[in-house]
Amino acid sequence: MRILLVGAGGVGSAVVPIAARRTFFEHIVVADYDRNRAAAVVDKVGDARFSAIALDASDDTAVVAALREHRCDVLLNAVDPRFDMSLFRAALKAGAHYLDMAMSLSVKHPARPYEVPGVKLGDEQFAMAEEWRAHDRLALVGMGVEPGLADVFARYAADHLFQSIDEIGVRDGGNLTVDGYDFAPTFSIWTTIEECLNPPIIWENGDWHTTEPFSEPEVFDFPEGIGPVECVNVEHEEVLLMPRWVDTKRVTFKYGLGEEFIDVLKTLRKLGLDSTDTLRVKGVEISPRDVVAASLPDPSTLGDRMTGKTCAGTWVKGLGKDGSPREVYLYHVVDNEWSMREYGCQAVVWQTAVHPVVALELVANGAWRGTGVLGPEAFDSVPFLELLNEYGSPWSMRDQ
Repeated sequence: MRILLVGAGGVGSAVVPIAARRTFFEHIVVADYDRNRAAAVVDKVGDARFSAIALDASDDTAVVAALREHRCDVLLNAVDPRFDMSLFRAALKAGAHYLDMAMSLSVKHPARPYEVPGVKLGDEQFAMAEEWRAHDRLALVGMGVEPGLADVFARYAADHLFQSIDEIGVRDGGNLTVDGYDFAPTFSIWTTIEECLNPPIIWENGDWHTTEPFSEPEVFDFPEGIGPVECVNVEHEEVLLMPRWVDTKRVTFKYGLGEEFIDVLKTLRKLGLDSTDTLRVKGVEISPRDVVAASLPDPSTLGDRMTGKTCAGTWVKGLGKDGSPREVYLYHVVDNEWSMREYGCQAVVWQTAVHPVVALELVANGAWRGTGVLGPEAFDSVPFLELLNEYGSPWSMRDQ
């Protein structure tokens, strides 16, 4: 397997040291708009199986040319989801398989944004599913941690723990702190603004509907010493993916943001700083959201200042295999001290990066096979969870 990894930011830079410990691939080309950034990531591992190039993710023609020039049979998308469709189409045109960690963007309903979905996350990609099948190629979408591992957990619960499922709730929280900054997000602020300020989407009784941002607050008790965290509804891909393959009455995604983070996001919206529309400022065209992202520290550089743990997991409620009521929380916790010591990567980006690498290894060894546009739920969960344990970062389950 030869892989074109597009994006050498936080998650892309974590993919490289994780993959460097594995033998399933022949070569990974690390591509970034800034070749120096890609080269720094490659130089850090000192492995001849990696190389670096400059590449504009928005330039379909250049991406196709890079895939062909470097004989890559897979494109791994590790950039902001605004570039998804250009990379998605380029991979198909070049005859490559494709994997991303966040799906094509949504568009609000023009009249009733907090009641009815407009264009949903992933709609553009699923609309091209037949083209991917016709070309005998696989586009594995939403294969990070959330979405990704959370979806694998849902498939595992449906196959091995429950005879029927009433509700699936992805719950994400942590107790991470960053020393020395008043405000320093541990993940891409561009993506965080997108998912937190868009209308959250919920699957209920056979259809999707939207709500106001930060709706339905609840306190969820996270494991391994993290403890109770208030979580709120956020737009996320799992809610669009799970009902396609898992029979359930309700699906939600709730994120433990914290009051301060929510206040900052609301302020950005009030000031128009969440906008992706470009403005001319002193002769330069730039979007307000890009200014916000540029003014904050790069999440990949915060590891030395971070302490605590992050938890991603899937809560499932229904009837167990014996017919009695059951609730479980399947989860994955990463301690920042461990990820920094083992890989030199902060916990949030490492947790996001490990799962696409595991998935690519399963595709390479034939354990996961398919064509078209598929989510993680479309595959057998057991090989994935077994291989994740082999990677040294085991998952766990708690009966509620």
